[in-house]
Amino acid sequence: MTEKITRINPEQLHATPGYHHITVVESGRTAYLAGQCPLDRKGELVGSQSFEAQTDQVVANALTALAAVNAQPHHVVRSVIYVRSDDRDVLGAVWSRLTVSALGPAFTTASTLLGVAQLGFSGQLVEVDLTVALPD
Repeated sequence: MTEKITRINPEQLHATPGYHHITVVESGRTAYLAGQCPLDRKGELVGSQSFEAQTDQVVANALTALAAVNAQPHHVVRSVIYVRSDDRDVLGAVWSRLTVSALGPAFTTASTLLGVAQLGFSGQLVEVDLTVALPD
């Protein structure tokens, strides 16, 4: 399926820090992953007050979810990253940690990084929402 995914940065739009403005999927099946939260298998929050630990748990959970549908990070065609902060340095640090992780290829596609006031679980600082073009 990877050959059916095209990522585009039109010259008329601003340069990006690694993602693409447009991702085109020619055909196939799509999986919409629920927001991946920094919860362990028991449903307990990992890394209270730690953006780094929570980001790492979100990465682990996302990789598990991708594997469950026989997909890999390069099959991701859209990502939305939510960070509970209005500090651009914090947002940038989470983005950097994600892009150098094993999930990193997922963020070369159409991506949005948002600073938000609150997330669903008490103490939650990071969440990642992924859309995946499933391999044949």
